[in-house]
Amino acid sequence: MKRRNFIKLASATSALGLMPFELSAILKDIDIADCGDISNRKLVLVNLVGGNDGLNSAVPIDGYDLYANLRPTIKIPNSGANSFIKLDASLADNQQIGLHPALTGFKSLYDQGELRIIQSVGYPSQNKSHFASKDIYSTGNDGNSWNNGKDSGWMGRFMEKYYPDEVEETYPLGVQIGNNKTELGFHGAEEHGLSINITGQDPAGFFTEISGAGGEPPTTIPNSHFGTELAYIIDVNKTSNKYAKSISDAFDKGKNATTYEDNNLSDQLKTVARLISGGLQSRVYLVSIGGFDTHNSQNQANGDVKGKHHELLTEVSTAIEAFVKDLNEQSLGDDVVGLTYSEFGRKAKENGNLGTDHGEIAPMFVFGKPVKGGVSGTNPDLTEATDKNNYQIETIQYDYRATLATLLQDFLGASDAVVDHAFFNHSNSKSFVDSKIEDIIKSTHSIAKGCIAEVTPQNPNLEGKEGNWFVYPNPFTDRLNLNALVDDIPGASYKLFNYNGQLVAKGQKETINNTVLIDVPGLSSGLYILQIGEGNAKEVHKVFKL
Repeated sequence: MKRRNFIKLASATSALGLMPFELSAILKDIDIADCGDISNRKLVLVNLVGGNDGLNSAVPIDGYDLYANLRPTIKIPNSGANSFIKLDASLADNQQIGLHPALTGFKSLYDQGELRIIQSVGYPSQNKSHFASKDIYSTGNDGNSWNNGKDSGWMGRFMEKYYPDEVEETYPLGVQIGNNKTELGFHGAEEHGLSINITGQDPAGFFTEISGAGGEPPTTIPNSHFGTELAYIIDVNKTSNKYAKSISDAFDKGKNATTYEDNNLSDQLKTVARLISGGLQSRVYLVSIGGFDTHNSQNQANGDVKGKHHELLTEVSTAIEAFVKDLNEQSLGDDVVGLTYSEFGRKAKENGNLGTDHGEIAPMFVFGKPVKGGVSGTNPDLTEATDKNNYQIETIQYDYRATLATLLQDFLGASDAVVDHAFFNHSNSKSFVDSKIEDIIKSTHSIAKGCIAEVTPQNPNLEGKEGNWFVYPNPFTDRLNLNALVDDIPGASYKLFNYNGQLVAKGQKETINNTVLIDVPGLSSGLYILQIGEGNAKEVHKVFKL
């Protein structure tokens, strides 16, 4: 029998996204643990645009001979002045990694216990189109469907449910730097204008010229495509101006406590550190660096590791090392975790042009003072890469959404319901809370340790006994999943009532893989009562329709 976890936080009302009066009765019976102040915690995402070559970033030492045969001209040598950096001799043989020689900053962070490498990250049915895979990562989907929503992003959906009281504040919940294209990931399902893109702007005097000649916006919007675009521009202008003062004030008030290299990514992270130092309360920051689509000149010559990839990794490594040092020296590091991600990896075999073509998996690097140093997963199995599958490594050890779900819950404190709203595995109807990655966050910083209590569903008809069903996601959209908490339940009868007591759906379903699926499309948003079973065997769950 398995019971689900319920986050115990002082801000549980906003964290769960449910009605305050529904939570009050639950929270009365829970001893709130002293979880410390997590109100200033932030997530920093570093997008390596183009598809980073994971095999040259983190060389699998236990399979080095096969690696070298697949990459005779661009391999990272295992000896000499330009050899890889041995990460950690204490790791198991199948976790022995050689870092690219440019990643000296990552090695330093690892030795400080502030870097974790997540091996073989990807998603089911990898799409190797830059545009499609980028959108998949932004929206929280995979290659099988767009059921998580193709018009909204996981960051937006997360922020609008976890920080609903801050949606109308004068600071943006999300800040984007480094790319002129507005990131789809910040677009909420319900709330727009949750973030601001300050790429190319001077944060000390942030302003917008979207309104054109400086006159007042029109009071009448035509009912046409032009009118729709005009309304969008006016809305963006208002949002930008609303956020301008908070960004400028934070930048002016903030400082940097260390020296950064003179490059683009360093400038971006330097700005993020200064905004955090200045008290900007934004929750998610996104920075980016392009150029990782290394089809050619990844190395500058046969056997010479210098070249395009070396330059990129040097910039990433030095910028992130300086960023972490900056925050730690200002006593801000306990509240910030960052990670790198790329839309896909590269093939195991080089392409003959001193480069590599599009692949499926790539490592993620999670960094920051709250991070537990180490390696999650094992080295990729290079025997998978043959001419029959175009030299692809196909085994995904960690879904990218599982990594993010772990950070959203264990570091930021999001409930199961909030995580499921951000992204849910529609390919197998499972929550990514069930596949969280252990040991990413130190126990001293983890909300999951000591701040989560196991409680049963709140069902007045159960008279203190635990129920037979766990219902998720909650909030839901068009489908409810009933997961059996005891064995050998063949099926379930159900009735769904709106909060006025009117029956809106009923039926009988068989249990498949320990789960009953109930499709309830077309319902209005609001609170509903789900009755499972009949007579003395029935139990009641309160669910919220988005």
